[in-house]
Amino acid sequence: MNAEKADAVKSGFLAAVPFARTLGVAFTEIDHGRAVMRLPDNTDHHNHIGGPHAGAMFTLAESASGAIVIGAFSDQFERAVPLVVNAEIHYLGLAMGAVTADAELARDHDEVVAELDEGKRPEFSVEVELRTDDGTVTGRMSILWTLRPSTE
Repeated sequence: MNAEKADAVKSGFLAAVPFARTLGVAFTEIDHGRAVMRLPDNTDHHNHIGGPHAGAMFTLAESASGAIVIGAFSDQFERAVPLVVNAEIHYLGLAMGAVTADAELARDHDEVVAELDEGKRPEFSVEVELRTDDGTVTGRMSILWTLRPSTE
């Protein structure tokens, strides 16, 4: 992805998702099929034990997946609407401090577009790993997306 498109994805995402802005979620990397975003440590977003609230980490992971969808499929948005079908998160350990979400598209982009071309409603997963600054994996999330044709 070139720098111009990466900047457009970043600014478009943050403009479209005010809640992510409220949490202070920021991009650290964006490319075709991969997005890395960071949730800063903010006491206003802590849970009862002093770490980031589960809902904030969910938002971080889902945001990184949404950034991938925008980056990979925005050229299809005139004919299809991206929607989350299902999301499953597993909290694996206590997260303290800032958290990073590293998200990857789990299906070939061209296969998804080919299904859309056939008039189908393609589904595809984005897999996300959540980790703290020391590299400890504290969660994993799988988000199932679809591109709903505008004709539905």
